[in-house]
Amino acid sequence: MILEVEVLPMKEIGSFEQWLDITASEPQLLLFVKTDHCSVCEGLYPQVAGLEEEYPFPFYKVNAAQVPQMAGQLALFTAPVVLLFQEGKETARFARFVPMEQLKHRMDELVEWGKGHA
Repeated sequence: MILEVEVLPMKEIGSFEQWLDITASEPQLLLFVKTDHCSVCEGLYPQVAGLEEEYPFPFYKVNAAQVPQMAGQLALFTAPVVLLFQEGKETARFARFVPMEQLKHRMDELVEWGKGHA
């Protein structure tokens, strides 16, 4: 029997201005960057989204094809990309093939860092 896990959708970013507001207001966050017609993105998304309930910071997603200014500003040259941010600064970047254990380790570090600076 295969159990289907319901994955809550990440909050979607629709403009670069919205992104600036988010980074100014969220002390920590994860950003999942995808693009159109990307099978790797589609396969990775549910794995990353499934982690959201385990972490105290919000998860966001953006389609770089729909918000190209973000791709330029964040120097994104491939997809998918998973970025972690602390106080508006990028602390970790995983591109294309994302090792989930390494991602979780960096997310755990972000949580610990946040506890010390809350």
